[in-house]
This record gives sequence, structure tokens and C-alpha cells, in this order.
Amino acid sequence: MCGICCIVTLCSQHAIHDFLNEDILCRLKRRGPDSSQQLIKTASDLSYKCLFSGHVLHLRGLMTPQPLEDANNNIFLWNGEIFDGVHVGDLENDTEVMFHHLALCSSEADILSLFSSLRGPWSFIYYQASRHSLWFGRDYFGRRSLLWQFSNEVGSAFCLSSVSVYSKAGNQWQEVPASGIFKIDLKACATTQSLSLTLFPWKYSCTEKAVEEIFINVLDQVSEDLPNHITLVMNESKLCLRAPIIPLNKTISEASGECPGTNISNVIHVVSVETLQRYLAEEHKKKLVHQFIDVLNEAVKRRVLSLFRDEDQETREVPSMSNRKAHVAVLFSGGIDSMVIAVLADKHVPLGEPIDLLNVAFMIKEQAKQKGTAKKHTNREVQLDLHCPQESCKDLDAKAGAHLSCFDVPDRITGRAGLKELEAINPSRTWNFVEINVTLEELKKMRQQCIHHLIYPLDTVLDDSIGCAIWFASRGEGFISNQGELKPYKSPAKVVLTGIGADEQLAGYSRHRVCFKKYGLEGLKKELEMELDRISSRNLGRDDRIIGDHGKEARFPFLDEDVVSFLNSLPVSEKADLTLPRGIGEKLILRLAAKEFGLTTSTILPKRAVQFGSRIAKLESNSEKASDTCSRLKLFSVDEL
Repeated sequence: MCGICCIVTLCSQHAIHDFLNEDILCRLKRRGPDSSQQLIKTASDLSYKCLFSGHVLHLRGLMTPQPLEDANNNIFLWNGEIFDGVHVGDLENDTEVMFHHLALCSSEADILSLFSSLRGPWSFIYYQASRHSLWFGRDYFGRRSLLWQFSNEVGSAFCLSSVSVYSKAGNQWQEVPASGIFKIDLKACATTQSLSLTLFPWKYSCTEKAVEEIFINVLDQVSEDLPNHITLVMNESKLCLRAPIIPLNKTISEASGECPGTNISNVIHVVSVETLQRYLAEEHKKKLVHQFIDVLNEAVKRRVLSLFRDEDQETREVPSMSNRKAHVAVLFSGGIDSMVIAVLADKHVPLGEPIDLLNVAFMIKEQAKQKGTAKKHTNREVQLDLHCPQESCKDLDAKAGAHLSCFDVPDRITGRAGLKELEAINPSRTWNFVEINVTLEELKKMRQQCIHHLIYPLDTVLDDSIGCAIWFASRGEGFISNQGELKPYKSPAKVVLTGIGADEQLAGYSRHRVCFKKYGLEGLKKELEMELDRISSRNLGRDDRIIGDHGKEARFPFLDEDVVSFLNSLPVSEKADLTLPRGIGEKLILRLAAKEFGLTTSTILPKRAVQFGSRIAKLESNSEKASDTCSRLKLFSVDEL
């Protein structure tokens, strides 16, 4: 993973370095701590200048500093992982492989064909010297962040960056839409002294929509958020990128809502592992579940093995078992998504290597704790529970019982239970259950120092809650149990697996039940189709910026192209059955897969969003709605820090 940045000026009134904000540079270096370089490109007979800034997190093959430049003066910045589509050898670096393939492209169609073939997350910036063209964009789902900033002033800069900083004044940053790939003709723009973008949109290879209709729809969507003085046009050849997935299956199964061999009225109130077992007794259902397991297993395998693992550079020997460190971590609540990812990671991570399970909890507020524990504890115990600082919580947890804790939030409890299930499945594995405890004071401090910059340009209460929770979780600083004692620990893992994409595809959110009750399967299908269409702007750019700030890379097995295509091929009723209660009906196919792995209690846990499970939601205000603009993200500008 990398932090990439490009600044373009169309006239040379100012030094181009003046447009590179030092705070943004600092954020980019945090994303790519292993190498930082800059390169300025000028055209002798034209007025434009480009500054390219590359910051590398070394994960695969040989260390490859960025930006790359070849003999023909082409320049490449790459923030991505190629998991399939283009061959990358075990010792090769995918940045160099991509640059080599780009250099062989002789036309726009060749470039689009190359990016259409990729499987994996990416964002990129490519300067094509012979044509004075600047290409850039994000993958189909927008799994890697890329932001743009347009200036209102002639003679100022156009900027692209993986990350930015929040500022009250000036021109605002926006996420580059994951609608396709963009191209700027720098020669033409320098001549006219105005910026024009050419778009090459995504298109399903089997779509019935006419190209013209796709162009109109995408142009309208993207143009809506652009400044008036920026021109957006479709490419003259009407070329499109080929979408890496198939469209959502919109057929409705007649058998929807039926549990094989059981009258639905008898099961409707029974949330049990036995209910899942009854589904698996049906041959067709079991076959689909195993097909799902196979494709998801491959997705996790690619994401845990496409990774440089330490070895002694002189002897080429791997470290001893006792000295091995974790290379892979899982954002872990003990819920169904993270449990399945952990089980599959265990199948492919070398056995002597630990897997870090990152579990975040925010200190429980007094009123919340009193409500839940008054019946269980004396008044004295409740007071001790509520007011203990982080250190005394550690001491309490180190003693027998470990239940009296100011961080015993729902996700901590289910996380510990999930750990026991994983230990039962593979007792030979070292499972590092990392208890990450966050006080209100630390939350406020780190939000002010850095988290609000990473969430930006998103700005809702939901963005704040999820962004802060993921930032602390992925940082990986907490405690692990060592022979019954909690000891400080910081996860060294550079790859962080996350379960995002499961709820969006498998009707995991409460809004899906609301939609199903109101509009039936037809309405649910439309809602699920919309979920993936907007996941780039709602979630993925933000999560990439948040996790990348620790010099770690987010990887999303549920958004593997093969996984999405498989799930899209099934009728909605094969993936979820919302006539069944919470804990069974939502994400049904995933629960059945978990049952096949030998998981037990976790297979029937209802969906609980991270902001509620970690107890960050309502921690600072009880009156907010998730969609409200978050005032806490607006309090600080870069000029005030």
C-alpha cells in the first residue's frame, strides 16, 4: 500500500512545491513509511508542471520506491494490490509489473483493457509523456482512497492525493468517484488555461443498457459535485471499462422463506444452531454453501499469502517459532463476519505464525453501566467498575474472573467467546486477542490530532463513530493475555482483514429488514443493489485512509470480485431470508458456512454495528442521529493545530 499524490499547475507563476501542504505530506508518509520520493515533470514547450509524490509501504516482492519513471519519461504512482488478472510472480513487485504493462499500451483501448483485467484494490496516477496525458482513478468498488481538489483561481493547482487535511477555509477536497478512469489532456489544458476531464466509465459486459444511457447517467452523477468551471466530457470513442463483476440476480425464488422439512411457523421464533443444521440437510442449500465457502476461501487465501514475510537476510532462514510475529490481523468483534474471516485465515497463514484479533472497546459511561449491572453488583462494585482508569482496569482483568471491567462492552464479551471457539477449532494456533481499551480523553485527543483529517471529506456522526473505532482498532495497541495476565502489546501486522461488504451483500443491516417489511423482496433487491453502488463513497475510501494511517493495509475478502460475482449470481432469497428472526435470517448463507466450519454460538449472533458493539456511539452525545453532520469533526482546522 502507498500514499500517492500529484499536483498539476497549468502556468508557472508559483513554485509547484508551494502547493504541497506539509501536513498532507506528513499524512502520506504515515501511509508509506518505507520510502518517500518526489519528482517534478515539466514540458519544455508548454506551461504545465506536475509534481509526483510517492510513499511506499513494502508488502510484496522487492522494495520499489515510487514514483517510477521509465526511459520514455512516463511516470507511475500505484496504490494497490493485484490478486489476479495480471500475473505477478512471488518475487515480483506489482507496481513494476503494472508499469511494464502500461508502457506496452499503444492506445486508450489498451489502457482500459489492462485496468479491466485487474482483480484487487487499486488507485493510480499515470503520466503518459508522449501524449501529455494524466490518467487516474480507483477500482470498481473504490477500495483505495483517492481525493481531488480544484482551485477556483486561474494559475493555481489541481491536486490528487490518497489523503488530505481538514481546513475550514479554501477549496474543499472530495473523493474521486469510483465511476471509471479519468484522463486530462495537459497540453490542451495548458493552452486554454482551463481544466477539462475525460471520463471512461465502468460498464457491465452483459448489460442491456445502451452506452449513451450509461454515459448520460454517469456524467450527471459526477458533474453534480464538480465546480462549475471544471469541464467533464465522455471520451470521443465511447470506450468503457469492463466491470469486474456480474450484475445482481433479480429473480425471485419461489421457495423463498421456506426451511426444508420444517413448517416455517414452527421455526420463526427459534434462533438456534439446530435451525441452521436443518437448512444444511437440504442438498441444494448445502451445495450452494460449499460453493460460497470455496470462493471466499480463495479470497482470504490471496489476501493472507500475497505478503512479504520476514526472513534472516543473511541466512535466508525464517525466525524460530517462539520469535515469530503476526503478519495478519483481523478487525474482530466475535461476530459472524470476523469469525469466518479468522477461520479462513487460519487455513492459510503458516501454522507457527500468530494471528492478531483486534478488539476495540470504549470506556462505558456511568449511566449505561449502572443500567446494565445494577442487578448484578453492589453499589460499591458498580462505582469501582465505572471510575477505574485504564491501568486499574488492566489490574482488575489480570485477576480471576476478569468480568468486572469498565471496558466490558458487547464486542469485548462476544470477542472473548469467539476466541474460545477459534481455540477449539485450532488449539495449535497462537491467537493474540488484543484488548484495545480507549478512554474518552484519548478519543478526544486523537480525534483532534489526526482522525478528523482522515475521515475528511466525510463528516457525519456515523463517519466519526466508525472512523474512530476503526482507527483505534487497526492501531493495534492494547493488551494480550499471557498465562492469565494481561500484558501490553502492539500488533506488528501490516495486513488488516476486515469484514466490510458482508452486510451490504447479505442483508445484514436493520434497514434491510425495514425495507423488506415495507416493500418485500423487490424492494430488498433494489436496496442491496444500491448498497454496492455507493460503498465506495460511504465506506471504503474512509476506511482505507483510517487503516493506512498506521502504515497498515486494509484488505476486504467479502469484496473480492469472485466473491461478489458469486453472490450476485444467486437470488436474494438464497443469501438471506428476512422472514426468519435476527440471528438467522440476515446473512443466512454466511451463517450456514460458519456452521460447516464447526463454529457454534457465533453463528447465530445478531448483527451489531461496530459503533454500538464498541460503545463509541452516544458516548459524547445522546441526541445525535447517525446522518447528522458531526460537530466534533468541524472543531479544528489545520491552521488552529
